[in-house]
Amino acid sequence: MSTPTLDRTAPTEHPVLDVLADRWSPRAYDASTPIDEAKLASALEAARWSPSANNSQPWRFIVARRGTELHEGIQSALMGFNQVWAGNAAVLIVAIAETANAEGAPYTHAIYDLGQAVAHLSVQAHHDGLVVHQMSGFVPEAIRELVDLEERFAPTTVIALGELGDIDALPDPLQEREVAPRVRRPLVETVVAEA
Repeated sequence: MSTPTLDRTAPTEHPVLDVLADRWSPRAYDASTPIDEAKLASALEAARWSPSANNSQPWRFIVARRGTELHEGIQSALMGFNQVWAGNAAVLIVAIAETANAEGAPYTHAIYDLGQAVAHLSVQAHHDGLVVHQMSGFVPEAIRELVDLEERFAPTTVIALGELGDIDALPDPLQEREVAPRVRRPLVETVVAEA
């Protein structure tokens, strides 16, 4: 099977932008191609310009390129099978929510705004030909210790970013996940009230 020609377009109920329908979260990453620095910068720039309450921008990112101690440290903080495949990604990014300002006042919207920033990053990266996979399976305290984060910063997601790799290089159970049908709950079950 040739991974780059694999059609993973979502079977949407209604038309959406191609970049949204085509976006998916692979685990097969090219372990030899370094990150295209211009594409990485564009993805981070898209995150920078995402909306936030009161323009507070309560997000931060740790960006670690493959082959660095920081990348290895983040990979070691991953849990379970994420450690098997994520190290091949050219970049591992930790998305961090700033849950309070420097004076200690809480940002109750931090997680929501961080999610928007990561969504913008993902869409831009996919538009530019990179692939993104977000993971919740990691040990936040290990990340906190790795970079000496203040308590008000909460490591929330680890993002694998890079070029699509060969599915056949993954262990069998992960190969099956890569080609499984893409499914979502029907829209009618998602909208809980409508007038």
